[in-house]
Amino acid sequence: MIDSERPFRVGLIGTGRIGDIYLRNCAALDRLDIVSCGSLNMDESRAKAAQFGVPQCSCPDEIIADPDIDAILNLTVPAAHAEVSLAAINAGKHVYSEKPFVTDLADGHRILDLAASRGLLVGVAPDTFLGGRWQTVRKLLDQGVIGDPTGIAAFVPTHGVERHHPNPDFYYASGGGPLLDLGPYYLAAMVFCLGPIARVAGMARRTFPERMIENGPRNGEMIPVEVDTHCLSLIEFESGAIGQMMVSFDVWESETPRLEIYGTDGTVCIPDPDPGDGANVFQGPVWVRTRATSRWTMRPRPKAPPDWKVAENTHGLNFDARGVGLAELAQAASYGRGPRASGALGLHLCEVMKGMHDSPRLGRFVEIESTCARPAMLPETDETGLNVNLGLSQ
Repeated sequence: MIDSERPFRVGLIGTGRIGDIYLRNCAALDRLDIVSCGSLNMDESRAKAAQFGVPQCSCPDEIIADPDIDAILNLTVPAAHAEVSLAAINAGKHVYSEKPFVTDLADGHRILDLAASRGLLVGVAPDTFLGGRWQTVRKLLDQGVIGDPTGIAAFVPTHGVERHHPNPDFYYASGGGPLLDLGPYYLAAMVFCLGPIARVAGMARRTFPERMIENGPRNGEMIPVEVDTHCLSLIEFESGAIGQMMVSFDVWESETPRLEIYGTDGTVCIPDPDPGDGANVFQGPVWVRTRATSRWTMRPRPKAPPDWKVAENTHGLNFDARGVGLAELAQAASYGRGPRASGALGLHLCEVMKGMHDSPRLGRFVEIESTCARPAMLPETDETGLNVNLGLSQ
């Protein structure tokens, strides 16, 4: 176990765009100390170390070999996730990886088996279900506010990332696409709310053979599209609830809610008042309507604990707390338990998405062989019971 009296020492591998929010947030969490960072682009890594006050910049192999580092934060591109995670575990380190966990299920099993044999923890993004919005939804379900959950629907309509990302190539290469990029947020929320998934089916298409980068130094450059970009899925949960999910890089605009959960006595709705305000954010409004009410009521958006000093956007709605899953893993290591955003959950979601991807070719539902524990809710810390102070409670 890790000594809970000292900070959890983390080495970050992969200093691309996603690393900025992790570096900013982890610096504000007393439990975490990112002591080194590095990537294949060491000029970029040195610049990030200087910008965010990381004391050391080293190549990935040196970070993994450093005996003073407790865990590796794996923010590499998806195709490199397994290689980096396996190397870190072999070096005796816990691992927290960005999503998707792996691009090959066999790699995922190797990672979990090796970590178990070494007594090490594996955590995987997304950790958005640890946010107040999803803790609110789960509490409503557990209290029976909408009766027995019967169904769920998620809609994620976007028109890709090339309008805002200067280097969007990997989103459209093998291992990318909206299902692997956006699906984990919504599927993790579904499993947190309704439990593991039993079988899935899907349909998908690739609408454009090329995409044009619309920003940055490569503005106007065409890039090839190797993956399906509009995906529809049917989902059956082990509990018997059924659901559907649409994730797309081909939709210009939509008015659909981002997610709804249906029950025998009512509905929980996650609206989308701002672009992107769906399952991929930690905070936001939760609407409820039951058979006993004549209108929608909004459950108050909880405030973050004071030690989650991370930025809200200008609208005050999208609370981006990336990194709290890593902090929760550090806490789990101190208490000798597993993390909530676990490798088992990450592997389950990867198998679910593979089933959705394979279903059109197979022409049938795909049975999901893996399962996972439904992640536990966070401890209550205030009168709303919607968040956790990661430094105080198991």
